[in-house]
Amino acid sequence: MTVRRFGTLLAALGAIFILTTASDASAQRLTDREQTLWVEAESFAERGGWVLDTQAMDAMGSPYLLAHGLGVPVADAKTTVSFPKAGKYKVYARTRNWVAPWRPEETPGTFQVAVDGKKLETVFGTNGADWSWQEGATVEISADKLDVEIALCDLTGFDGRIDALVFTADGFVPPEEIDAMKPLRLESRGLSAEYRTVGDGKVYDLVVVGGGIAGTAAALSAARLGLSVALIQDRPVLGGNGSSEVRVGLNHFLNLPPYPNLGNLTFLLGPHHGGNAREAEHYRDRTRAELVALETNIDLYLNVRVNVVESAKSESGSVRINAVCGENVATGERLRFVGKTFADCTGDATVGFLAGADFRMGRESKAEYGEPSAPEETDAMTMGASVQWNTVETDAETSFPEVPWAIRFSEKTIRPSTHGDWDWEAGMNLDQIADIERIRDIGLRAAYGHWSYMKNKTTGSWAAKVKNRKLGWVAHVAGKRESRRLLGDVVLREQDVLDETPFEDASVTTTWPIDLHYPAPDNVKAFPGEEFRSICKTTRIEPYAIPYRCLYSRNVENLLMAGRNISVTHVALGTVRVMRTGGMMGEVVGMAASICKERNCLPRDVYVSYLDDLKAAMRKGVAPPTEKARKAVRLAAQFERPAWLPQDAKNWASEAKIAVSSDYQGAAKYSATAINDGKFDVYQNTGRWVSDKASTHWVDFEFAEETTLDAVRVVSGQASAKTPLADFRLQVERDGAFVDVESAAVRSNDLVIVNLRFNPVSGKRFRLQIDKTPDDLARLWEVEFYCVGAPRVEK
Repeated sequence: MTVRRFGTLLAALGAIFILTTASDASAQRLTDREQTLWVEAESFAERGGWVLDTQAMDAMGSPYLLAHGLGVPVADAKTTVSFPKAGKYKVYARTRNWVAPWRPEETPGTFQVAVDGKKLETVFGTNGADWSWQEGATVEISADKLDVEIALCDLTGFDGRIDALVFTADGFVPPEEIDAMKPLRLESRGLSAEYRTVGDGKVYDLVVVGGGIAGTAAALSAARLGLSVALIQDRPVLGGNGSSEVRVGLNHFLNLPPYPNLGNLTFLLGPHHGGNAREAEHYRDRTRAELVALETNIDLYLNVRVNVVESAKSESGSVRINAVCGENVATGERLRFVGKTFADCTGDATVGFLAGADFRMGRESKAEYGEPSAPEETDAMTMGASVQWNTVETDAETSFPEVPWAIRFSEKTIRPSTHGDWDWEAGMNLDQIADIERIRDIGLRAAYGHWSYMKNKTTGSWAAKVKNRKLGWVAHVAGKRESRRLLGDVVLREQDVLDETPFEDASVTTTWPIDLHYPAPDNVKAFPGEEFRSICKTTRIEPYAIPYRCLYSRNVENLLMAGRNISVTHVALGTVRVMRTGGMMGEVVGMAASICKERNCLPRDVYVSYLDDLKAAMRKGVAPPTEKARKAVRLAAQFERPAWLPQDAKNWASEAKIAVSSDYQGAAKYSATAINDGKFDVYQNTGRWVSDKASTHWVDFEFAEETTLDAVRVVSGQASAKTPLADFRLQVERDGAFVDVESAAVRSNDLVIVNLRFNPVSGKRFRLQIDKTPDDLARLWEVEFYCVGAPRVEK
C-alpha cells in the first residue's frame, strides 16, 4: 500500500531552503534600499470591486486581488503610500496573463496602475502564463508630495489579478523565487518573521482549523461542552462550500439511528431546503456567524491561513502537534495557536499533511481494498471542483461580449442553460491543491464562453429567453469535493457501506448514495484537456453509521478530523462527503475532544478506554441553542410542524384515489402514487410525481365517502433547485364542477412546504389546481389533508 508521509520532510526541507534564500537575499533587504517601495495588493485600504483570492497562495506564494467583474470593469482599488524620496521610479507588478496556458495571444485580464490620479501607459496582465514581475513605465515623484494615492484600474472585468507592486528608483529588481520574496513581503509591512502566540500564551482545549460546516459544527460542539476553542478559517465567512462564496446546498439526512440526536446542531448551520447557485442570502452566512459569536468559549479567527505546524515525536513514537501557525491573508500578521487537541476540518487535510500524517490522494486500486468500484490500477484521479454560476432577469435587453479566449462552443457542443450547477466541475485529472488556480480558471472560461454563445449565437426560443438576462454571479472560489484523505485506525471501504459492516464505535450515519463523479464523455470529446462538465455514478445505500476510528489520525496522536478529509477510500468518500454528514462528524469530534479533556487522554484512547463515554455523549447530543441563538438563526418555519397540527392528526389524503392531468414523458419515471404515500424526502428526486409539460396541471383526490377537510400541506419542487409550485388552489366538486375553496389559494410561492388552513369544507372529490409552475412542469412530493378543527362527516 502506498502511504504518503511527506509533510514532516517537506517542512524540514522548506525551513532549510527559507534560511538559505533569506541569507542569499539579504543584499536585497528593503531597508538597504533608499528608493524602493514594495506594496502588497491585499494591503490596499480600499479594494473597490476587486476581491481577495487565497485559494492558490500556497502554490504561488501570496494572496492576490482579482478583478472579478463578470465582464464589467470593477471599481478601482486604492491606497495611499509614502515614497522614501523624490525621484523617477520604475514600476513592477507581479501578475500574469491567466488565459495564456490556453490562448497566449489573448489578454482578457488587463489593468493599469494610476499614481496620483494619472494612469501609467503600461497595460499589465500581459506577461505570460506564470506569475512574474511585469516591468512597467516610470513615474516621477516630487519632493513636495511623497504621500501619494495609487490605484489599480481594471480594464475588462474579466479576472485580471495582481499580487504586489514595486516602485524603485535605485535599480532594485524584485526576485521571482517565492521563498526569496517572503522576507521582503514581511519587511515591506513592518512585520516580524516570528509567529505571535494568540491570547497571551493561551493554550486551547481544541484548535479547529477549517470553518466549513464540519469545522463550525466541531467548534460549536466543543464550546457547548465547556472547552476553550480556537476556530481558524482562511475565508471571510464561515460555511465553506455551503457559504455564499461557493453556494452548494446542504445534503442529506440528520437525526438518524443509532444516535438520533446527532444533527441537532448541524440543522442550525444552513438552509433546510436544497439549491445550488442561488442568491447569496439563501446560504445563511450571517446565521453561522451569529451562532459562533454567541459562544463565549470560541475565539474566531477569520482570514487566517494555517501554513506551519509545530510538532514533535511523543514517547510512543507517534507525532504530537503542539501548535499551528498561520498568517492573516489581509494584513500579513503571523499568528500561533497552542492547543491540546487539534481538528483538521480543512478539506485539503492541511494540518495533517504539515504534521506528517499518513494520507492518500487519488484512487486506490481494486487489489488494495477489494472494492468492486475501484479501478484496476492506482491513479491520481479525484472528483473535481465546481465553478457554479447563475443569471438574472432584467428589465431591458442585455449584451455580453464575444470572448475568443474562453472555452469555445458551437451549435454541436452547446448545452443551452441559464445557470451552472454542481456538474460544472473541472480538474479531475489535475491536482486539486497545486493546480487549483488553473482548475478554477477552466471553470471561469467555461462559464464565460457558454454565456457568450447563449447571448450572441443562439436563436429561436433560447435567444428570446436570454434576451433580457445577464450574468448574476459566477463563483471565484472553486467548490472542491476531494483532495487529501487522512488515514485513521479504520479506513472505511465501499463494501463496509454496502454490506453494512457493523463497528462497535459506529457514530455518524451517512445516507447519501455512493456518488462518484467523472468527466462527462461528451465533454471530454468536445473539450479535451479542459473538461468542465461531469457525470455522477451512484450506488444506493442503506443508512450506515461511520466508525469513530475514521475521525482521528493513526499516527498524529492528538489530531481529529471531520469533513471530506476523514479516513475513507476514494469510493467510500462518495457517500460521506456531503456537508450535513460532515457537520455531524464535527459534532462527534467536539464530543471526543471534550472526553480527551475530561479524561486527560488522546483521541485513540476515547475508542480504546472511553467508548461508553462517547456513546453517552452521542445519545444526548449537543446542548440545544439558547433562546437568543434560536432567534438569531431564524429557522425556516416551513420545515417545522405547524403548531396547529397535532402529532397524532390523521392524514386523510392517504385514503383518496389519485388522478393526475399528465405524467412525465422523459426517461425517468415519477408515479402519481407518490403524492399521497405519506412520506417525502426533499433531498431526493425519487418519490415524487412529475407532470408532462403544460401551462396548467391538476391532481384529483376522490374519497369513498364524504370527507371534511380544513387544512392542507403541499410539498413540491426538486432537490438542489428552487422549483416549487408557483400558483395553485384547492377546489371541491359541486354539481359536477370544481369550485375554489375559500382561503385555500397561493400565488407567487417560493416555499417547498406550504401549510394552509381554511374553513371546513366537505366533499367526496377535491382538486389541487396548479396554475403556474417553473418551466411548465409540476413536481409534487406529497399532499396531506387534515381536519383539525372539525370531525370527518360520518354516514
